[in-house]
Amino acid sequence: MNDTTRRDFLEKMTKIGVVGVSLALLPRWMPRLAFAQTPAQASGNTLICVFLRGGMDGLSAVVPYGDGANYYVPRPTLSIPEPGAGQGAALELDGYFGLHPSLAPLKELYDDGALAFVHATGLTSETRSHFDAQLFMEYGTPDDKTTGQGWLNRHLQATAARNGSPFRAVGIGAQVPTSLQGQFSPLALRSIADFHFSGREDQLQELRRLLGQLYAIDAPTTALEKQARIAFSALEELEALSVAGYQPANGASYPNDNEDFGLALRQVARLIKADVGLEVACIDLGGWDTHENEGAREGYFANQLAIYAQGLAALYADLGERMRNVTVVTMSEFGRRVAENANAGTDHGHGNFMLLMGGGVQGGQVLTQWPTLAPEALREGDLAITTDYRDVLAEIVQHRLGNDDLAFVFPQYTPNPLGLITSA
Repeated sequence: MNDTTRRDFLEKMTKIGVVGVSLALLPRWMPRLAFAQTPAQASGNTLICVFLRGGMDGLSAVVPYGDGANYYVPRPTLSIPEPGAGQGAALELDGYFGLHPSLAPLKELYDDGALAFVHATGLTSETRSHFDAQLFMEYGTPDDKTTGQGWLNRHLQATAARNGSPFRAVGIGAQVPTSLQGQFSPLALRSIADFHFSGREDQLQELRRLLGQLYAIDAPTTALEKQARIAFSALEELEALSVAGYQPANGASYPNDNEDFGLALRQVARLIKADVGLEVACIDLGGWDTHENEGAREGYFANQLAIYAQGLAALYADLGERMRNVTVVTMSEFGRRVAENANAGTDHGHGNFMLLMGGGVQGGQVLTQWPTLAPEALREGDLAITTDYRDVLAEIVQHRLGNDDLAFVFPQYTPNPLGLITSA
């Protein structure tokens, strides 16, 4: 269409007064939809990545009570009592590690073999900067800021011909997380309910007609027109989901939290059940930078853990049998120091834990090459890392997402097999 026609279109849109169109919908968004239009040959599995931003205190979540004085002496007020030590004690996991009582909703999943922990894992970088650590972890290239693409985006590039769905990769939030950024174009989705046209019905019909003329949506021929058809198909599917409403199954109760963690998980579950081709979803849960008044036993940190546990347990219950094809992994940019500080908090540390739940997970275990918290084993006062976090992610990519090109997903790194994930 010529420039005059485009100006006429924009003027008509202004007159219609449509205000509810997602900023991610119109021309700025549509050219980024470079999805392969081939029959889906995806693995049929979904990966949900939860990033715990802020540096979670893993030593208070998955408690190494078996370290004895090496754990309890540096943390006189923040340590979690060993199992059997009364109210507020850790829940027994394996005779050496215990689970924070606020994570009780996850204990049954652990006991049933549906959930596992990897401890003394994380990012092999000396940085204690939140920004740098998150960037390195999401790029999958420690200490290299020039990578420019996230590890998940590289996976999506390597397997682009498998799945033509516009919902193949979704970042829940205002913007796409770094792990999904790159040549492949994911979808940033703040809310299913917000992703729609709004206004009077007669006005919406006119808007759709004008957009159809502008992009030849009914009979696309050019690359842009084909991408526009995908965009509007996505919009139609999301509008249908929004209208239909959603009720979690099996009595699942998602948390109603200020971080919108429960809402994000609920929307991912909704997309999975709608069979729209979701392969990768990224969710953030922030608020873990606990320098002051951490409240590990009772207080802020314990409450954050409760939100985290309730959300994951609700997702597992809600998806039911579908969890066989859904794998959840959670990670944080770094852990906290072993010793508590003078402000009843903990400062930026190093080693941490990762959680895995659902399809393919060899659960009921804390997988670790535990270095101990003995002073001579610490790394500048921190838990040492003995398992690179990329080893964990590589097993998921290979065995659950069916991608053997690990050299492309994690450049200049050869993952070490852990035997924690089985093939789909």
